[in-house]
Amino acid sequence: MTLTLTQLRLPLGAFTLELDATLPGRVTAIFGASGAGKTSLLELIAGLRRPAAGAIRLADTTLTDVATFTFVRPEHRAIGYVPQEGALFPHLSVRQNLLYGFASARTRPADLTLAHVTAVLEIDPLLERATATLSGGEKQRVALGRALLAAPRLLLLDEPLAGLDAPLRARLLPYLARVRDEFVIPMLYVTHSPDEVMALCDDVLVLTAGRITARDRPAELFQPSPQPRYELRPPSV
Repeated sequence: MTLTLTQLRLPLGAFTLELDATLPGRVTAIFGASGAGKTSLLELIAGLRRPAAGAIRLADTTLTDVATFTFVRPEHRAIGYVPQEGALFPHLSVRQNLLYGFASARTRPADLTLAHVTAVLEIDPLLERATATLSGGEKQRVALGRALLAAPRLLLLDEPLAGLDAPLRARLLPYLARVRDEFVIPMLYVTHSPDEVMALCDDVLVLTAGRITARDRPAELFQPSPQPRYELRPPSV
């Protein structure tokens, strides 16, 4: 499913996010330093922010078009969004969190069931627990499961492993790979970790101060070179 960003503009203080790209890959990494505009891009796609100009189209559906005053509300975009902290509902159990968007999904592939998703993510034993009792890794797996069970057409992952230590990140990467391989849902994966990109993604878009500065396959972009193709640094202010 193709995501098209057409002359997209969003002022962000120190710089303006300006993008014009087509993202057809199964798992596309949005890669760059902190403050490069990666999260703001996901928020535009999810409908949590409105651009100053431009359009966003997912397959044959226009989600945002400033010129024609088109704006589909976030809950009607069929997009799953997993923020950095998971953002689980603290007053609901794990099971209730997982099922939050389940009933409202209009169409659902046969494999997107509670049993299958919890088995892939290995969270079956957590179903009756309160979210406050979960570890950081468990919370991220539950947040991912909740997004999947809403039957999204596109899944947005905003640095889902950023708040975890290195051993836990290594343990959770296989779960993300299983989601990629089990469910036919295109993903945008925001990260500043080359290891995560190499493990999960088939296309990389490098964002620097709101603009695309490189794009290629992971193996090409991160191959050893005495002269790096890009410099990963935060934008100047």
